[in-house]
Amino acid sequence: MTDVEYPGAPLSPTDRSTIRRGKQRAATERGALYEVLDAGLLCHLGVSTDSGPLVLPTCYGRDGDTLYLHGSTGAASLRSLAAGGPACVTVTHLDGVVYARSVFHHSANYRSAVIQGSAVVLTDDTERLHGLRVMTENLAPGSWEESRPPTARELAATIVLAMDLHEASVKVRTGPPVDDDEDVAAGEHWAGVLPLSQVWGAPQPCPLLPSDTVVPERVSQR
Repeated sequence: MTDVEYPGAPLSPTDRSTIRRGKQRAATERGALYEVLDAGLLCHLGVSTDSGPLVLPTCYGRDGDTLYLHGSTGAASLRSLAAGGPACVTVTHLDGVVYARSVFHHSANYRSAVIQGSAVVLTDDTERLHGLRVMTENLAPGSWEESRPPTARELAATIVLAMDLHEASVKVRTGPPVDDDEDVAAGEHWAGVLPLSQVWGAPQPCPLLPSDTVVPERVSQR
């Protein structure tokens, strides 16, 4: 994937993307946004539909300052976006549970990004294939070249959306709990962080594969 020329550029928040609660945890550089997005595989897409707000988990991919999303042409949520409806995309990584001396100060260590705006439906096949490639390579690196490409029928059944990353915010919490001085002085309760990490397991071949099929490096070395 390609970053914009200056990943250290400021996020340039708008009024609605300006972090006011916990603003000391707000990141200010675009590089922080890229790091949160590139470390994730799944986002939550929030849209407005005729029956009310809807939030859906979905895969995504980033290329520069563009976020790509896709789905079925029959999905009401995507039809709402195609009509110009507002969108909100969130990505969150949970890094640990923060145990404080008081219940009030229990928290979590995390990295999160929120992108707001509207999505553009891609109609040019070259652009659509590029968006699908970006998403595929984010989810399963190396798979675009090593798998069957989409057929014309599959492309016709797929909406590919592009969302600009201009309006975005990033929050990060790290470190130990922040307790009241009197609770620290009392020394009655354990406090600290229980870190959380995510690791890949051993590949599980499809049972329909020939028994002597070797797991490709793009999977085994993930």
